[in-house]
Amino acid sequence: MQSPPLVPADYPRSRLPVAPALSLASFLRMGGPAAPSILDAGEVRFVTSGRVAIALALKQMGVGPGDAVLVPSYHCASMIEPVIWAGATPLFYRIRPDTTVDLDDLAAKASGTGNLKALMATNYYGFHQPLPALRAFCDERGIQLLEDCAHSFLGQHAGRPLGSWGDYAIASSMKFFPVYEGGCLVSARHRLDGVALQSAGAGFEAKVLLNSIENGFAYGRLPLLRALMKLPMAAKNALWGLIKARRHGQGPALAPGSSDGGFGFDPAWLTKRSSLYSRSMLRLVSRRRMGELRRRNYRRLYDALSALPGCRPLFATLPDGVYPWVFPLLCDEPEALFRQLKGGGVPVIRFGEYLWPGVDASVCENSVDLSRRVLQFPCHQELRDDEIEWMIGQVRSAVKGEQGGPQ
Repeated sequence: MQSPPLVPADYPRSRLPVAPALSLASFLRMGGPAAPSILDAGEVRFVTSGRVAIALALKQMGVGPGDAVLVPSYHCASMIEPVIWAGATPLFYRIRPDTTVDLDDLAAKASGTGNLKALMATNYYGFHQPLPALRAFCDERGIQLLEDCAHSFLGQHAGRPLGSWGDYAIASSMKFFPVYEGGCLVSARHRLDGVALQSAGAGFEAKVLLNSIENGFAYGRLPLLRALMKLPMAAKNALWGLIKARRHGQGPALAPGSSDGGFGFDPAWLTKRSSLYSRSMLRLVSRRRMGELRRRNYRRLYDALSALPGCRPLFATLPDGVYPWVFPLLCDEPEALFRQLKGGGVPVIRFGEYLWPGVDASVCENSVDLSRRVLQFPCHQELRDDEIEWMIGQVRSAVKGEQGGPQ
């Protein structure tokens, strides 16, 4: 279903980590209470990705062939693939320019659908939806709420952690922790006894650990460990090359495609538990440090980029209880700016760049506009001060260049 890329795919590797990269700083602690997270919301099962968690939530909800699921028109394919896998029909509802749910459209869609089973609501970029209203909407109609916290591992609203408003909630660990795979299924309302998980095997465990370490090496973290492991890692790479040559793409994958940025859904990972390494990192990484640094870095990007010509932050404020996934910037000329930044190794991404076939301006004009115009920049806790300043300088220079100003 994926549309062809609008821009070349052979960009250089980002000069800064798009997601948290493992370093010694990852284990630093800060005094005081931890930031509220989805792990505080209810019973938890640790899986390998957020999309697997969506599929398991739909299964727990009893969603199947002939059912309909309300899903946001602003999305990535990995949010919709599990709905299709379940045999259900995705019913796309509108969102407003600030990414909040259009409650009027939601009510109109629900009133004409007799087989409606669930509503999926996404806390975009870490900013929460009107969750009490959505909870009441579902209760009034006897449908279930799936709270999508893939962008909001941390956060709270109305005194409750994000993830506690839904019948089920899901999150993506990879966006917030220095891990190669990981997601979770949570429920504040139901037991998860029926979700039985097993290890994906020693190869999977080793791959996750080594990939996480190597990613840290690639971005200049863990220099002493890198020096000590130079020869063992070279031997590992040579051995892995031989294994791949013999496999010729046959046999089960050692890690889910989501770990390498793919959007597809592989049901083979439905019964697999997240790795021991990833589960350990969820305990060892300070949620307080993560939350404070994400908010601090977001503010730095906001202050530096909000006055650029032809650009504005998607969100006007950073409310208490919000711990952003990224900094989203709304741009008037996104394509040229995206190409220049990617070509310069700037870590810029585009959530929802490719919407599901048939989702166009007639379905939701705001979603199409956000899909095209919003560029996102990392604000995670593992970015160093000099890296943030370099990224800011590159963005400012690119925008001024596009406007005909000085480079």
